[in-house]
Formats: sequence, structure tokens, C-alpha cells
Amino acid sequence: MWEKHVIETSRGQFELFKKGEGEPLCVTHLYSEFNQNGNLFASFSHKYSVYLINLTGCGNSTEGKGNDKYSMDASVKDLEAIRESLGYQVWSFAGHSTGGMLGLKNAIQSQASLKRIVVGGLCASADYMRHPGSIYCVENPNNKRLREIFAVLKDPKATIDERKTVSKEWTMMSSYNKAAYDEMITRPNSGKTVSKRLDYYSNKELPNYDLKPLLSFIKVPTYIYAGFYDAQCPYEFGVEAAELVKTSTFKVFHQSNHYPFIEEEGFKHFVDSIV
Repeated sequence: MWEKHVIETSRGQFELFKKGEGEPLCVTHLYSEFNQNGNLFASFSHKYSVYLINLTGCGNSTEGKGNDKYSMDASVKDLEAIRESLGYQVWSFAGHSTGGMLGLKNAIQSQASLKRIVVGGLCASADYMRHPGSIYCVENPNNKRLREIFAVLKDPKATIDERKTVSKEWTMMSSYNKAAYDEMITRPNSGKTVSKRLDYYSNKELPNYDLKPLLSFIKVPTYIYAGFYDAQCPYEFGVEAAELVKTSTFKVFHQSNHYPFIEEEGFKHFVDSIV
């Protein structure tokens, strides 16, 4: 189990979970809520002191203020306030999917506070929403069902079992090795979707999301990975981001969809190779 902490910062109270020893590493996701079960992506604790963070509006963290409190800009400011309260001058960041997108934003805005970032399953712009290979594109055969799944997740009347069922279906759409799901659910994990943050991202941030013109300004060591069969943010968008970040190292996982940290043993070797 992960150690639970609640800390006070200049931007309010934040809940986080800590595991491991070594250099500090921040892990979070743009619209997920974590608990003491940790998170399967946050598999860095053999090498780092990992801080798994509930952002504004998640868990026991502050509800925040302002119309943009769930934005990437505000989230980067939250992370900076948390880092300062923990007493670190610098730390590393790791994020997957929209957590990876937040990592890119973090590296653009707060480079002096970062030693490195590890990000994947991402896109540097909203282009993936128009790519037929992405389940988020209306031209994708899974898109209609995905929208129905989102409606269940957003429905306050949906039961826990209903939410679990559709969450599994969403995960299966994004899995290369379907047997990996059975292995995944036997391991402690958390990462519940927080609808209000997902809604903000989908309706307010995503329409104008484009970091591509700014990626060349990133100077910190950046490790970008992608699953070759990624059905959420197709592989080529990971390649694109890596080409635009001049300080990047790129890793492709050839037997993975959106979850190489679950689907391939090689992900741990990838983590171990990071310097």
C-alpha cells in the first residue's frame, strides 16, 4: 500500500500517495483520482520516491477557485506549489495519456523545476481526435460505443458495477493483449475518472490544445514512449512529439496498445534505462 499524505500549499490542500526511495518523482493524470492502492503506471518506486498526486477536485485535494481550475496551466501551478511544499528544488515527472500531455506542458512552463520527464501514450495537439485510428475520432468504428460508455461514467445514477463494466470495455478497446486485463485486475490499482475534470478537458481545453509550436523549447531530458497499436493516441503522434522535442529519447513498444506498462515486461527495462 502507498502512504497517504495531505499537505498544505500556497494553492490549497492536496492529497498524495508516496512509495519508494530515491530521487523524487511526481506522477499524476489530468482527470484521475487515486487512492492507497497506487496506480499501475506509477511503477517507478524501485528507483524513485514516487509521489502520486490528486490534482484539484480529485479525492481530498482542494476544489480550487476560478473557471480554469482544472486546466493544464492551473495543474502545472498546482504541481509547482506541491513541489515547493515538499521541499524539493527539482523533481522528475512521469505521466501517461493526458498525464503525458500535462508532462509536456509542465516541461514547457516549469523547466527549472524538472530534472527529467517520462511521458507516453500522448499527442501534442488535438489532431488525434481527427485520426480514424483513434477511438476518439467519429470515423472510428468504436467511437459510437465509446460515447455511450462516457455517458454512463458521467451519469451520477450509474451504479459501481455499471461503471466497472463500461470501464473494462473502454480498457479492452485500448489493449493489444486482451489477457493483460485479467492480470491487471489482480494487482492493486486506482485511477477513477473524475467527470468534472474530464468534461473541462474535453469541452474547454481540447478544442484549442496544441503544444507543437512550443516543444522545441523543452531542454530537460525527455523520455517519450508509445505503443505501436495505440488506439487512443496513435503511435505516429508519439513519434511526432519525440521529433519536436530535441532533448528526447523515443521508445516504441511493438506488442502494446495504449498500456505498454501493463502489456510488456520491457517497460520496466525502459524505466531502468532512464538516467
